[in-house]
Amino acid sequence: MKKRIIFYMICMVFISNNLKGQNVEENLGSWLMYFGTHKFSEKYSLHYETQLRNYEIVSNFNQLLPRVGLNYHIDKNTSVTAGYAFIPTQKEFDLGWEDEIETENRIWQQFILKNKVGNINIRHRYRLEQRWVKLGEETTYKNRARYMLSLRIPISKNEESPLFISLYDEIFLNISDSPFDQNRLFAALGYQINKQMNFQVGYLRHRSGGLDLNRLQLAVFLNTGN
Repeated sequence: MKKRIIFYMICMVFISNNLKGQNVEENLGSWLMYFGTHKFSEKYSLHYETQLRNYEIVSNFNQLLPRVGLNYHIDKNTSVTAGYAFIPTQKEFDLGWEDEIETENRIWQQFILKNKVGNINIRHRYRLEQRWVKLGEETTYKNRARYMLSLRIPISKNEESPLFISLYDEIFLNISDSPFDQNRLFAALGYQINKQMNFQVGYLRHRSGGLDLNRLQLAVFLNTGN
């Protein structure tokens, strides 16, 4: 089973990476992220996240992504979510807030399924997005589907060990005549501070449009109300 999972991830990356020829962006950018899940009843919880994305490590704004959603927990391994995001994006390198910014209003729905093989935690995330993207006076409506396969692998056989490896691959597909949109391949080292909080430091290889992007990711995850 473990071999099948690894083979499937390799296939996803290979297929997406060969759909288009790419140009490599030389700059190492950064994504600084917070993810929170706050449970307020047995079946319902609030999801909130904020991501600040820069073209360079600590400067050169690219995108701000605050996102909120209401989770319904079918059981401990299955949940559905509906939510909203408002996303300002600077599409051009080395421009700022004083220049023209693209804005997006996004409604999204997702289904998450979790399972475990040995000591590897596996997570499947299926997401749909309805997007109203505005640049200047023009607004364009778009539909997009996403699938993420993620793995959490303890470094030690001791389940109490706080260190782990986080891996994921996510493919983005437009519901249009040109389906391929993006692919994200990610690897990180994580540290579990306590039952509710962990942080991760990792590297993202991001294929977007005609570019291969290199991004450093720093993320904090907080899950309250377990």
